[in-house]
This record gives sequence, structure tokens and C-alpha cells, in this order.
Amino acid sequence: MSDPKAPKIEFPCDYLIKVIGDSAPDFVEFVVSVVEGHAPGVDENKVTVKDSSGGRFASVNLTIWCTGEPQLKALFADLKASGRVHMVL
Repeated sequence: MSDPKAPKIEFPCDYLIKVIGDSAPDFVEFVVSVVEGHAPGVDENKVTVKDSSGGRFASVNLTIWCTGEPQLKALFADLKASGRVHMVL
């Protein structure tokens, strides 16, 4: 049997990103500013935030116009390098 492969994404496309980090008053603004550096034009009205049940973590969901895998890799690397982000999906 062959291994199932992940579906291939056709770029450019709208791409949903979920960023999880420590909850803080400026966390959403921080995430949006980093994302804007890689994918300008984030619609802030469509950014959603969900706090964990204990309030320690926050999950920020947003959609970007993604041009390709190099853009995603650079964006994910910058978010993770900040020290404020635990996971990017």
C-alpha cells in the first residue's frame, strides 16, 4: 500500500492560519502586525480570538492571501522566533 499524501495546495489562495500563544492584551495586535509583514491586507474584521478555558492561552485565527510555500515558511518562522507563539497551524 502506498502512503496517503496530503492534498496539494494550489497557490495563490486564501489560507487560514491559527496562531496559539500566551494570552496577553496585545497578543492579537502582535500577531496581525507580524502577519501583515508577510501578507499585507489582513481583514481585521475577520480575525477571531478564542481564549483557553483557563485563560492562559489565546488562539488567533485569520485568513491571508498566500502566494506560496516560501511565504508560509517565513511567516511561521517569524511568529515562532518571537518567543510569544507556541504553535502555528
